[in-house]
Amino acid sequence: QVQLVESGGGLVQAGGSLRLSCAASGSIFSINAMGWYRQAPGKEREVVATIIMDDDRTIYPDSMKDRFTISRDNAKNTVYLQMNSLKFEDTGVYYCSAAGRLTAGDLIRQYWGQGTQVTVSS
Repeated sequence: QVQLVESGGGLVQAGGSLRLSCAASGSIFSINAMGWYRQAPGKEREVVATIIMDDDRTIYPDSMKDRFTISRDNAKNTVYLQMNSLKFEDTGVYYCSAAGRLTAGDLIRQYWGQGTQVTVSS
């Protein structure tokens, strides 16, 4: 299994910045991509940013790409989300996700962390 542990959430004023971290551990054959999702109260979970492990290609929804940056540190098995110019509507629980195979013959599955709360005060 793979364990994902997020950190770095908290309370920030509108216009401020936060950097979230996601530390991955455990036994897994391969990880194809990692990403960040968020869920605001009463809303569905939405993707924030994705990084493709083979080539470090990053993918963002249009509404996120100017303010959010996903990156990774292979040596630390950690993925980061740098969030700038935060807005009240960025408030929510942010989840780290990994898509990968436990074994060579396994299907690609999605794994989730427990989430970290981000609250932006207006």
